[in-house]
This record gives sequence, structure tokens and C-alpha cells, in this order.
Amino acid sequence: MEKLGKRETLLAEAARLLAERGPDVSTRAICEAAGVTAPTLYHYFGDRAGLLDAVIGQGFGDYLDSKRALESTGDPITDLRRGWDGHTEWGITHPSHYALMFGQVRPGVLPGPAAEARDLLAEKLDAAAAAGLLLMPVAAAAEIILAANVGLTLQLIRQPALDAATLSPLARETVFASVLVLDRDRAADGIGHAAITLQAALAAAPPTNLDPAERALLDSWLGRLAINS
Repeated sequence: MEKLGKRETLLAEAARLLAERGPDVSTRAICEAAGVTAPTLYHYFGDRAGLLDAVIGQGFGDYLDSKRALESTGDPITDLRRGWDGHTEWGITHPSHYALMFGQVRPGVLPGPAAEARDLLAEKLDAAAAAGLLLMPVAAAAEIILAANVGLTLQLIRQPALDAATLSPLARETVFASVLVLDRDRAADGIGHAAITLQAALAAAPPTNLDPAERALLDSWLGRLAINS
């Protein structure tokens, strides 16, 4: 219990100081606030970066858990809009945590919570694709939307005077219009769109009369048609 108490105290104090002082909070300040020595921090987290990663993972992980617990509205576009808005709101409310996770780029490294956010977005895009509402493959759409959502949120954190209530919906709808069918009365058509829809339907209910190699080949063909048509 004593070890668990020290670890949790370090997490709590690091989160508090991160919110108060920003991402440059020192190891010494964290240890003093937690009433432990530096070796104790190293024992549990390896180093300062490991501690801050744990703080970020805990905070954004709790947020993602709450998002996963939300029931779908039954409308993929509405669910995607809720996801964008919730992501931006969390970042503005927790600027230091968000800046550490998304603002400090390490080439080839995607923090676990960021990867989970992308996966959750991809799940919503799968539903949009199955409904015939996606204009490009799920993976590409997920990267485009997440990049735009993150970029906007970081900009709002950098410039608090900006009107988030106006800019965020405007950016959201601009990005969504490039990857989604927003006007149900003007549904997209063409080979590429049909391939995306069929690919999503087959992923949701894999055909039993095709063996794994045949399914993989079909998926490859549909992916090429979705991109090149």
C-alpha cells in the first residue's frame, strides 16, 4: 500500500503542477510536492518523461473511456461531430496535458492515448463508410480529421483570445465536407465511393464463402479502387 500511495501521489502532484506551471515543470518541484526523493520517481517511472507520459495517459485515457461509454446517436455524422467537439473541448480545458501529448513531436512515436483517439475516430468512420457517407478510405480520413482537429486545438491553446465557439465548428465542417457526404440528398456516386462502402460492409460482416487469402485480395482491390477512382 505504501508503494502504491507514493506512485499515486507523484501522479497527482505532477498533474497539479503541470496544470499550474505548464509542461516545463521540473522533476525537483514534483518530488518536493509529493514529499519523495528523485530516486523514488525514477523507481516508478524511469524518468521525468515517463512520469509525464503516465499523467497524460491517465488524464486523456479517462476522457477516451468516457467517449467510448457514450452510446451512438445512430447518425455517424452526428457522432463524428460530437467526437471533434469533445476532443477540442478537452484540449482547451487541459492545455498543458494536451500540449505535451500533441505539441511535442517525436518522429515515429505516437503516444498511446493519441493512438487510441485515432482508433476511436476510425470506428466512427467505419460506421459512416458502411452508411455510404465516406468519400475516401477510413485510414486516410482518420488521419486527415485527427490532424485538423489537433492543429486547431493547439492553435486555440496558443491563442486563447481566439473565438473557439466560432472557429471550431467552421473548421470541423470544412474538413468534414472534404471526407464525408454531409448532404444526404446529394449522395456521392462513382466506383471509388462504391468501393469504400463495400469495403466497410465486408469488414463489418466478412463473407464466409471466401477464404482468408481471397478476402485479403478483395480488400486490396477495393482499397486501390477507393483511392484511384
